[in-house]
Amino acid sequence: MAENVKTITEKIKGNRMAVLLLLTGAVYFFLKFIAPLASPVLAAMLFVTIFGPLLQKMQSRLKIHRQVGALLLLLLGCILLAVLLWLLFSWIVGSIPDWIGMLDTLEEQLAAIVHEICHVVGRALRIDSQYLEETILARIQEGIDYFQGQVLTGVLSQSLEYVKLLASMGGFLVTFLIATVLLAKDYDDIMNRLLDREECHVYLEIVCGIIRYIATYIKAQFIIMSIIGTLAAAVLGIIGIRNGILWGILAGILDALPFIGTGIVLVPLGVQQLFGTNYVGAVICLLLYVACIFIRELLEPKLIGKRIGVSPIAILLSLYAGIKLFGLWGIIGGPLGFVIIYQSSLSLERRRMGDTSQ
Repeated sequence: MAENVKTITEKIKGNRMAVLLLLTGAVYFFLKFIAPLASPVLAAMLFVTIFGPLLQKMQSRLKIHRQVGALLLLLLGCILLAVLLWLLFSWIVGSIPDWIGMLDTLEEQLAAIVHEICHVVGRALRIDSQYLEETILARIQEGIDYFQGQVLTGVLSQSLEYVKLLASMGGFLVTFLIATVLLAKDYDDIMNRLLDREECHVYLEIVCGIIRYIATYIKAQFIIMSIIGTLAAAVLGIIGIRNGILWGILAGILDALPFIGTGIVLVPLGVQQLFGTNYVGAVICLLLYVACIFIRELLEPKLIGKRIGVSPIAILLSLYAGIKLFGLWGIIGGPLGFVIIYQSSLSLERRRMGDTSQ
């Protein structure tokens, strides 16, 4: 029985397609079921590994223990994030009166457009244009009231879900903080134990590949956000939109968010320009939105694929597959799974070639 199992194992190892299928299944199982449960610890491992050299320098030069250094880095990151969020929140809240005034203006302009349309239609069909106008405006108001009611009902009904989400985020952060401190303390000991065991070298190669992918992904997002933010700020500022530079910068930042992107900024601005009879500005906002989508779709696979040594089309396909398999999380999970499979197959192939040469 043992000999049969060994024979089957050797056959599987010699079959590249079988190894690839097994790797794909294992990675899918890991990303689908294990990663969500162990995400705080995995995030802590990546954090300590990425910032390990910096923590080592802080310990040797500044005499700051790894645990304290990790806490200082986390505290600095939280402060920077809080400042950025506060600036954005303050600016958005300060813009609310302008948006309210804009909505009132849009309502008046919409009523004027409906009036003109009803007047033309009523004269052409020889019907009471005033009655037609009142009917259409009443239906529009009913639709607005229904939408507002649905939004309010949805917010109230989902309040418990929001509380659960906040509690889950709090639990994640606390677990991540504790795991980071513990791993920072025992990092060297853990790495030495892994290096002493030859079978762990494959895992270390995979981890190094994942870290390289994450670093590449962050750099790529920063480059794309900078290009799109600069382009949007320049265009919106040139065409004379109020606070156009700030809106362009915000569009560049939000472009990194999946399925939100620059559209959350540029589409409302385009609608505002349309109702303000600035048709050129509306068209430019629309073209700018399309250009931003094109820039991201063009640069993201190329920047990520080229720097980790794989084809950009492979990264693009992994993005699509990740979204199909994992939903929103697949934006990161898809390419990450591909990198794990790619690095694992390379490591196993090296070991197989080494065993063959011996």
